Amino acid sequence: MSAITCSHVEKSYGATTVIRDLNLSIEEHEFVVFLGPSGCGKSTLLRMLAGLEDISGGEVSIGGKVVNDLDPGDRGIAMVFQNYALYPHMTIFDNIAFGLKRQKVPKAEIQQRVEAVSKTLGLDPYLGRKPAELSGGQQQRVAIARAMIKTPKVFLFDEPLSNLDAKLRNHMRVEIARLHQSLNTTTVYVTHDQLEAMTLADRIVLLRDGRIEQIGSPAEIYERPGNLFVAGFIGTPNMNFIDVTIGRKGDGWTLTNGGTVFSIDGSRFKLQHGERAVLGIRPPDLKPAAPDASGNLLAGTADLIEFHGNDALVTFGLGGKEISALVSSRACPVIRGDVRYTFDESSLHLFDAKSGASLLWQ
Repeated sequence: MSAITCSHVEKSYGATTVIRDLNLSIEEHEFVVFLGPSGCGKSTLLRMLAGLEDISGGEVSIGGKVVNDLDPGDRGIAMVFQNYALYPHMTIFDNIAFGLKRQKVPKAEIQQRVEAVSKTLGLDPYLGRKPAELSGGQQQRVAIARAMIKTPKVFLFDEPLSNLDAKLRNHMRVEIARLHQSLNTTTVYVTHDQLEAMTLADRIVLLRDGRIEQIGSPAEIYERPGNLFVAGFIGTPNMNFIDVTIGRKGDGWTLTNGGTVFSIDGSRFKLQHGERAVLGIRPPDLKPAAPDASGNLLAGTADLIEFHGNDALVTFGLGGKEISALVSSRACPVIRGDVRYTFDESSLHLFDAKSGASLLWQ
């Protein structure tokens, strides 16, 4: 059993609390990503699971066993760090086999297990080399192999790709995804990179200031963000936000920002007449408006155009705010040209202006 449960877990350094009454259940074989900005507590939480940080309050259990007071080596976990922590004077074979040698595993078994894990990660040609002779991506694979060979109940990854360049990050992200599919080991992965989180996770745990803001699949968090923080953190380019006042009009509703008025059915949302809210819409959901369109328009002058290849990000002003639309490069306007975009109501998000909570019906 390798399920993980955190019950009312807290972590403090003196008077400073960094993890606050955190409750979380991770299922066996699940790939969970801790995501959030710097200082949110994600690495601290991972290190508490690993036994590298003391737990100030609450309980952590792995496989149904409370591990608060267990040493890291007794928890059935293996951890891959941001820095590879390889022994530079040892060969790749010896780096991978180091933990087994310390456990006095027979040489024949060590040879068999090193060969098996090296084949899985494509390291066979490098076993006789030293770490300095390998690329960053190859060194990271060695670090993963060293963790794999322990056959742990749980894999813990602490920002393992942050030291790699963009191309290697993409390659290693695919390798880690394939590795999880083949091993099916419970995995907890820490990152500040939402692309890694969205592409790797079964579920994302989005943290801020030591608290969980939202837990869900990548699709759930992207499509149904629970509050303004989640909506603003998830998604590239960032979601557009427009302050609006909600009004009742016949069987529908209006969203007013200065001289701009949007008309919606509103049945998806919990709305009150006169309520202040924040309208959210993602740049890919803004579509060029037809020449004769007159309703639900976002119009302005293109201040900035960023070419992304197949797409272009067009930025323009609306009511003192910058709005971005991600459009096909073939439909890209000229700089300082007039732009008009519209949207489908199903792509809108609305948040309470005071609490930041989503106004979607649950």
